[in-house]
Amino acid sequence: MKPIIKVENLSKQYRLGTIGTGTLSNDLKRWWHKVRGKEDPFLTVGESNDRTSKGSSDYVWALKDINFEVMPGEILGIIGKNGAGKSTLLKILSKVTGPTTGRILYDGHIGSLLEVGTGFHPELTGRENIYLNGAILGMTRHEIRAKLDEIIDFSGCERYIDTPVKRYSSGMTVRLGFAVAAHLEPEILVVDEVLAVGDAEFQKKAIGKMQDVSRNHGRTVLFVSHNMGAVKNLCDRLAVLEIGRVDFVGPVQEGIDRYLVNEQRNRGYFWERDTKETIDEKTKLQILEIKQTYQSNILSLVITYRSLQNHRNAFIAIDILNQQGIAIMQALPTVEKFIPYSKDEKEITIQISLPKLIPGEYYTTVWIGNHNTETLEQVNFSTSFVISDSPTQGRVFPHSTDHGFIVPDSVFQI
Repeated sequence: MKPIIKVENLSKQYRLGTIGTGTLSNDLKRWWHKVRGKEDPFLTVGESNDRTSKGSSDYVWALKDINFEVMPGEILGIIGKNGAGKSTLLKILSKVTGPTTGRILYDGHIGSLLEVGTGFHPELTGRENIYLNGAILGMTRHEIRAKLDEIIDFSGCERYIDTPVKRYSSGMTVRLGFAVAAHLEPEILVVDEVLAVGDAEFQKKAIGKMQDVSRNHGRTVLFVSHNMGAVKNLCDRLAVLEIGRVDFVGPVQEGIDRYLVNEQRNRGYFWERDTKETIDEKTKLQILEIKQTYQSNILSLVITYRSLQNHRNAFIAIDILNQQGIAIMQALPTVEKFIPYSKDEKEITIQISLPKLIPGEYYTTVWIGNHNTETLEQVNFSTSFVISDSPTQGRVFPHSTDHGFIVPDSVFQI
């Protein structure tokens, strides 16, 4: 069978700072090579896009020599830590930007869910925004009209569909945006982390929709996510990116295991945000540092954060993940006692009494949300801890999915 997508020697280079080479002579040198049909001389320089180390070059390779194929009807998962090149790859696949070198061969039309709800006008109603957003995504008015009822029903926003979108919650806006994009009919659907928002019911519905378009309609899906559970349930194969390169392409569980090994190299008892990262303009809230200690089944996290706007109902949640990257429990220590608003750096200490875990390595994901099911900030695989010994009673089996995770203490009598 012929692949529907073939990526050959794909690379993308960016220059840090302002646009251009930095000097007029270098700009003229680049132009002179281009008009003579020669390779850009500045492509021979550059460093890998590793944000954890200080570099000496003004050029970085967001992607370097990417090669893989995707077959028709396949769901390919793409995972990797922040900065690995996932979003850059999807933007090139979606033709939002072009590659520096290499090429991509397509056999069909591409639809993208990179920024769900892009183009929504706050003064227009939900119904009017369906037509607007559908047109932006390439649907004709006839196609939108034929699917209008189905889109509204899928979004779960029927009661508010004739209300201006500016009065929607962020979750409602995302639901409506995904509902429009999910009813496109391209041969290839590119999805970037849209399941990081919305409640559990909506996420389940979104996964079901992507499975439906792949298995029942023969469409190909490229799915980027940090949610290992969603990746495992949805994808047929997995590609792991590491500092702009393909580290692995193959079976899903093998890829997840490899990704977690890579994460383990960089995670432990301390996490610190790269100081070069700017604060998210949407939430104006940022986790700066996480310190962890673990002793006698008590997990303690000291979280440093700052907030440039007052999120009155913001709370911190801690996910405990098993070796497969699947959350086996969640602690909500501040769900009723909201975190303090502070423009300056502020610390909050959280202590979690863990159940008896079987030996192995575990990870934490720290996130801040609100009661509108909106994720304000999230640090995936922030720290890790190792259980070396555990009693047989009352412990958690993170490998089991057939009968749940918690094994309670029990007494046997004859």
